[in-house]
Amino acid sequence: MIELKNIDVTFQNGSHEFKAVDNVSLKINKGEIFGIVGPSGAGKSTLVRVINLLQRPTNGEVIIEGSDITKFNRKQLRKTRLNIGMIFQHFNLISGSTIAENVAFSLYANNYPKDKIKDRVKELLEIVHLPEKADAYPANLSGGQKQRVAIARALANNPDILLCDEATSALDIENTEEIVELLREINEKTHITIVFITHEMDVAKKLFDRIAFMEDGKLKEVTDIYSAFANPKSDIAKSLVQRVLNVEVPEGLKAKTNEEILRLSYTGDDSYDPVISVASKNYDITMDIINGKVDYIRNKPFGMLIVILRGEDAERKKALEYISKNVYKLERLGGR
Repeated sequence: MIELKNIDVTFQNGSHEFKAVDNVSLKINKGEIFGIVGPSGAGKSTLVRVINLLQRPTNGEVIIEGSDITKFNRKQLRKTRLNIGMIFQHFNLISGSTIAENVAFSLYANNYPKDKIKDRVKELLEIVHLPEKADAYPANLSGGQKQRVAIARALANNPDILLCDEATSALDIENTEEIVELLREINEKTHITIVFITHEMDVAKKLFDRIAFMEDGKLKEVTDIYSAFANPKSDIAKSLVQRVLNVEVPEGLKAKTNEEILRLSYTGDDSYDPVISVASKNYDITMDIINGKVDYIRNKPFGMLIVILRGEDAERKKALEYISKNVYKLERLGGR
């Protein structure tokens, strides 16, 4: 398990101080895929670098498997870092070396038995589905393939933790999907703990088990990924989630007399239930769908509708009571 306690990271710029990370505490469970999201400048990349002490915190503890590694000497820290792989937005491959040589570099650097390096490289390239590219050069690979090589290199020493700093930000949609699927596959097979930094909520909804939202160096919210979309609490979480769901009241739409505008949220298999049609049949009301979407959060459906409910007060009240009992969340956005 990874535990960060009261982490501060302060940078000095002349006479001015800038606090990039402000009193952040969180726990990351062994074997989970944990995401940290937020806008540019939120402090998320600085925070992930604290985990392997590429960035030493100004204050706080970094506890990995029960030990505060900020107190480790150089030898102890080197041993700990061997157990933490890392990949970045840019692949940092050696252009004049083959793919096999790029992967082997990490093994040579860490005194891996030389007679076993060739077999280990072959195994790693099979893990990332690139065995046929062993003798190719980086220039001949797509962006997604280059990131696969970077993943293989990060896994070379069989770490328990993999840190990913904006690992899909430089990729197109197709390659991003492939990297997300690969990381899930690796996590399921090896139970490696993955800490993934991104500003892409489309990646978050497909990859993460749990998620932390950061803004201005502060931790704003930590929750499971489904709850983050179904019921975000913090302002930054609501903002980032809404950009992905994009289910809003059309600009200029206002409720008239005997009308109400509602936002209905559905979870799981309830996303497909005919709540609106049943309400329209059972009560003297009409309902028009203005906007809507069914999305999938870690393959579990989540639906949202914007509707106009029309009818006399008494009938609307009965319909609202029925609807509220049969959807995950009902929000009244305006009405008369």
